[in-house]
Amino acid sequence: MSTTTNAPTEKSSATTTTTTTTTPAASGADARYTFDPTKLEELRSRKPWTTNPRYFEGVDVSPSAIMKMMMHCHSGVEKGLKKGGNPIEVMGLLLGRPDPDTPKTLIVTDAFPIPIEGFETRVVADDLDAQNYMISLGESIERTRKEKIMGWYHSHPFDVGTDSHCYLSQTDINTQLLWQRGEDPCGNPFLAIVVDPLRSLAKNVPEIKAFRAYPPEYNRPVANECPDGSIVAEEQARLEKWGSCWSRYYELKVNYYMSGSARNVMGILTQNFLWMRTLGSTPMLEAENRQRYPDRVGAVAEKVKVLDMASGGGSLSGGGVGASGVVGRASAHHQARGMGYGGGGGGGAAAGAGWGPSSTPVPSGIASEAGEEGKEDDGGELGKAIQGVVELAEERIHGNVVQLAKKDLFS
Repeated sequence: MSTTTNAPTEKSSATTTTTTTTTPAASGADARYTFDPTKLEELRSRKPWTTNPRYFEGVDVSPSAIMKMMMHCHSGVEKGLKKGGNPIEVMGLLLGRPDPDTPKTLIVTDAFPIPIEGFETRVVADDLDAQNYMISLGESIERTRKEKIMGWYHSHPFDVGTDSHCYLSQTDINTQLLWQRGEDPCGNPFLAIVVDPLRSLAKNVPEIKAFRAYPPEYNRPVANECPDGSIVAEEQARLEKWGSCWSRYYELKVNYYMSGSARNVMGILTQNFLWMRTLGSTPMLEAENRQRYPDRVGAVAEKVKVLDMASGGGSLSGGGVGASGVVGRASAHHQARGMGYGGGGGGGAAAGAGWGPSSTPVPSGIASEAGEEGKEDDGGELGKAIQGVVELAEERIHGNVVQLAKKDLFS
């Protein structure tokens, strides 16, 4: 999603930057809830992030913040689908601070949805009502909270594919630079988080990534380095995964923190209650996943069809990369990982539904070829087709195994 907004033009000199004084007993995750105000003020005064474009390395997100972000982004998906259209893109603000004890880590303590709905390709946050809402929110936070607005989040509710849709577009980069130029020099380093709600629903885990933008004058010392630090030589692969601005921002590692008392409560709930929810629900059968699954299968089938046409309908045994070849290689690659489909042979048919090593042995040459090809073509069309087939098959097999386990346990 591409998002534009206006950075604040005024700073409040009365803003307090303290919460609770850190005590010697605070350690681990509990330390994220407290800090020394003197150390924080000293860090804000030094502003080391203004001299090092890649100063920050990670982000710690609170349970409250991640829950609010995911609920907001999922509500955009549901609202768009109920209207019979595409999922709606949403946006919000993040509350938090840099951490004096681990100065290269940003702490996100809370999130606040903004009543802005996006178009298909961008969200415009320069509406007068939206601006007034953000001003009122900022004033309320200054009166009631000790942290500052230190970032923004938005969703990319695009179809589930091989790669995550968590990246920054051209407009996102411009927005992030606008905020960084206004906030970083004032001791408030600004952060951007992108959420992929459809992939989160499909994988049943939050799919989010955090980013910071490089100044326009910054030149990356390593050629072809992606935001996550990997080196990808193929231009098309970089564009598909990180967007056209892949060289203008970098990724921060996202972690989650929880207090010791909250962990104890979650442990009790998990032991006594949440296992019921796990066995009582199957992500594969949820409405959102059922609606999107045919589209995902169609997308993979289209890739296989294109490869089949390009290779003249070749098969795995014939050395081609046609439909049977792609499925066969995916099956061999799956079996080589110890999670075979069951009866598939060299012809490429993915038959059976066995979970675990297949009873039909895979020739070592084929398994080796599939593994090597996956490495060589990682990011290429063949590699993506194989990965897409494997991911879809794994999800269905896992869902079927869960259903069979429920039947045996409760029938």
